[in-house]
Amino acid sequence: MVYMLMESMVNCCHVFPDVCVDDVLADVIRTIRDPEKPNTLEELDVVTEKCVEVQELGDDEYLIIIRFSPTVPHCSLATLIGLCLQVKLQRCLPFKHKLEIYITEGTHSTEEDINKQINDKERVAAAMENPSLREMVEQCVTEPDD
Repeated sequence: MVYMLMESMVNCCHVFPDVCVDDVLADVIRTIRDPEKPNTLEELDVVTEKCVEVQELGDDEYLIIIRFSPTVPHCSLATLIGLCLQVKLQRCLPFKHKLEIYITEGTHSTEEDINKQINDKERVAAAMENPSLREMVEQCVTEPDD
């Protein structure tokens, strides 16, 4: 359902330029739940509308950059949050894209290491093969109505 909504909203972006892809993507990630709190990432200001950057690379092809800010500089679940963002967006994006997810500069003590992990396709795939990790990601990315 999210995929169909995403596709129709992106199509609207072409028909109604006031509706931009940035807003559509922000709507997709705002409902991801925090792994250890009962709140969404948006409610905790981990993600905001301003954290989404979209650059058009070509006809219906985009570079999507997401920057998120963990709640504390030593957040042990920052990698999991990045993984949740990767998984949710990869599932929902109906157009050709390159996805880059980063921790906002200066908001985490090991941001460089985490940025490498969450943007490495092989590491992301390996993480999703781990049943307990996959279950945690699913709990975070599943929409309340799913």
